[in-house]
Amino acid sequence: KEALQNPEHPWTKEETMEVLISEQEEQLVLKQEAEDKEEETFPCLTCGENFLKKQHLMFHMSTHTGHKIYECLSCGKIFKKKSNLDAHIRIHTGEKSFSCTICKENFTQKSNLTRHIRIHTGEKPFECLSCGKSFTQKSNLDTHIRIHTGEKPFSCNICKENFTDKSNFTSHMRIHTGEKPFSSTICNKEFTDQSHSTSHRRTHTGEKPFSCTICNENFAHKSSVNKHIRIHTGEKPFECLSCGKSFTLKSHLDTHIRTHTGEKPFSCTICNDNFTQKSNLTRHLRFHTGEKPFSCTICNENFTQKSNLTRHMRIHTGEKPFSCTICNENFTQKSSLTKHMRIHTGEKPFECLSCEKSFTQKSHLDSHIRIHTGEKPFSCTICNKNFTEKGHLTSHMRIHTSVKPFSCTICNENFSDKTHLVRHMRIHTGEKPFSSTICKDNFTQKSSFTKHIRIHTGEKPRR
Repeated sequence: KEALQNPEHPWTKEETMEVLISEQEEQLVLKQEAEDKEEETFPCLTCGENFLKKQHLMFHMSTHTGHKIYECLSCGKIFKKKSNLDAHIRIHTGEKSFSCTICKENFTQKSNLTRHIRIHTGEKPFECLSCGKSFTQKSNLDTHIRIHTGEKPFSCNICKENFTDKSNFTSHMRIHTGEKPFSSTICNKEFTDQSHSTSHRRTHTGEKPFSCTICNENFAHKSSVNKHIRIHTGEKPFECLSCGKSFTLKSHLDTHIRTHTGEKPFSCTICNDNFTQKSNLTRHLRFHTGEKPFSCTICNENFTQKSNLTRHMRIHTGEKPFSCTICNENFTQKSSLTKHMRIHTGEKPFECLSCEKSFTQKSHLDSHIRIHTGEKPFSCTICNKNFTEKGHLTSHMRIHTSVKPFSCTICNENFSDKTHLVRHMRIHTGEKPFSSTICKDNFTQKSSFTKHIRIHTGEKPRR
């Protein structure tokens, strides 16, 4: 076929007939296959002839129009313009002749460079007429418009999932095929999506080409800077259709929707416990594996969750960012402030169904219930002693490890338990918070106060 279109090649009648017969035979075979598979044909609008491949129709049309067409010798793809073929060939050669003058990133096509430059300039020339939101690329606008219309034109014929965006559909299909066509040139890790490969490359180079125009913080991924910008703007573009609550991230909306549906798609393969979020499953699995990937750089204590490490660090720094608006007492944790507020309000929202006793904290209720059940679910792995509360086990473990994470800021004495530190601090402050309502005598420790009260009541301690 290539040679037929080359006017410089002298053809004999026999050669021409041989090629035409070969073409006819191929058409007959393909036609039979198409009938078997009920595939569509591509008709020529000029002469009515039908073709089973779009490429064959395009070759044929050039005989009517006289326009030259260009075929990629590597993959057979056809182009009407030589410039399009040249750009396509760079996919095979890896050539990237268009370079960004700002961050030096290289591109195979000028149009890709033009789109990339808008990241630096902030230009968004494509605006949605429905909501006024602007985009750097027309394809992104087209995809966005489908949010308003609800259209999902790309459907997976394997699992029937539908997509608003062709690139998302293409990436999804690779889940079924297992294809990973994009490979890291540094560590050979393979990816289903080019954007994932590009993002991964930045873990090696440390490149952060996306900058916040407000605070100048830099990011490795465009999605990260987009999410970050919403901190400044307060934008929450993802709205729950059930309750109207809005979110800055789609992932947060997806998680929230599960509170309405009750869906828990992430399952533990060990105990079959189900979770609404993948991050919750990841944290849960650490209970089975014993993994504690977050380590304190000061005392080397390890934690299963980053949030636990963050809270722990405040022990060392003394930071108490949560303040009571009534008595101005400060706390290291928001949950501690919430519990504290119930002292002022008198609220006890957690009630025991066995004896109707109420508690300010759920953990206190859980511990109390074990009085009825006798359960001691927290066991020391060293001496096998059992405890009703996890906090008691944690404190007990420090007997074995000799860890004393609570330090006095005045004399630097260390303690294994926070309550011991609190009692110790009263030596320095002279505080005596436990007062007898009968004789007004004050005490530094509750145990001393309890013993004293028995003098007035005549009560004898239990043996």
